[in-house]
Amino acid sequence: MTAEEFRRWDRKSVTLVGMSGVGKTHLSSRLREAHWFHYSADYRIGTRYLSEPILDNIKRQAMQVPFLRELLRSDSIYISNNITVDNLTAVLTFLGKLGDPALGGLDLDEFKRRQKLYRDAEVSAMLDVPEFIAKAHEIYGYRHFVNDSAGSLCELDDSEVLRVLAKHSLIVYIEATEENGRELLRRAEADPKPLYYRPAFLDAELATYMQARGLREIAEIRPDDFVLWMFPRLFNARIPRYEAIARDHGYTIRADVLAPVQTEADFLACIERALEA
Repeated sequence: MTAEEFRRWDRKSVTLVGMSGVGKTHLSSRLREAHWFHYSADYRIGTRYLSEPILDNIKRQAMQVPFLRELLRSDSIYISNNITVDNLTAVLTFLGKLGDPALGGLDLDEFKRRQKLYRDAEVSAMLDVPEFIAKAHEIYGYRHFVNDSAGSLCELDDSEVLRVLAKHSLIVYIEATEENGRELLRRAEADPKPLYYRPAFLDAELATYMQARGLREIAEIRPDDFVLWMFPRLFNARIPRYEAIARDHGYTIRADVLAPVQTEADFLACIERALEA
């Protein structure tokens, strides 16, 4: 697409891709304020495709408390999640961390089961994008659409997802700078969050971790320690994958170029410069 074609595109649809924390959701929120339809992949994952597993996980924990167990079994109370675009804690809690159950960790089979559920949910959420573009226009009356993808999009290894997104939207890869990388690592160290890992990547890095730490059993893993071990390795492994998506299906804009964006006009100008380049 040329810059001129983008300017003339009456109903713009943009998919933002890149590492978690580079500003996809912040930018999407700016566009939402400018009356763009904000499609959040993680919100769709949590409220549509993982809603029941998330609630089952919460109920499983509640049933361990005698007071709550009796109230649940008698249908005196019910449990629901409160997932919003800005609060996805329930999704992350379900994804969980690998390791010592006494520290809230999961065994390997359960961890991999949840990882697969999340991956399948993300694929489904991305394949829903064309439907929601139509809904945004026809039902809600929005002119433009932004797809705020999950940070693990590059891990899906699903050509159909990329084909659909490239056909129905302009894919923009937000490239993390070195400073972004340092800041994301600082955040991970301060608050290690659950992450999605490709199965082959998980198996290889887990074996290396176990050997490096001198561990024999998954239950010996300190969950936060494993997350912190994996984070920089995952970050570096995702870079070439995102670069390939941008090269084959879209365009690249550095995170520091998009960081000052305050208005819709600022955003559109950044896109046009990327297309011209």
